[in-house]
Amino acid sequence: MNVKYKFLNHTADAKFQAYGNSVEEAFRNAAEATANLMWSTKKVKPRIKRKVSITGKDREQLLVKFLEEILFLLDTDDFLLCSVKELSIKKEKADYALEAWFLGDRISDESEIFGSVKAVTYSEMIIEGNDHYLIQVVVDV
Repeated sequence: MNVKYKFLNHTADAKFQAYGNSVEEAFRNAAEATANLMWSTKKVKPRIKRKVSITGKDREQLLVKFLEEILFLLDTDDFLLCSVKELSIKKEKADYALEAWFLGDRISDESEIFGSVKAVTYSEMIIEGNDHYLIQVVVDV
């Protein structure tokens, strides 16, 4: 799949669709889209590796918690994401579990910050697919 994500028009907030040949690839592309609303991931070097482990009652809650982890690491540690590696999603009993590695660096003089995301919302959220996945997210900016 060539197109990872695209930004859509939204009246007050930011909205995007992310794509993937697997749900994991679509989650990775959603993380990249979220980060690129705030900074250029291409300008961030992968100097720091952070392990992310999240559980959720469904894939929607898992996605919200996953994307909010980007905001949390920015707010608490000045961490800028550049990519997501080794992402896996498993169904465990009644919950979903996600594990991944965030690669990135801390904010520096070279960082280009051009926006902020306040929160990830459930508004207009879509997670669908079998062999090609579509994720749609609206974030509060």
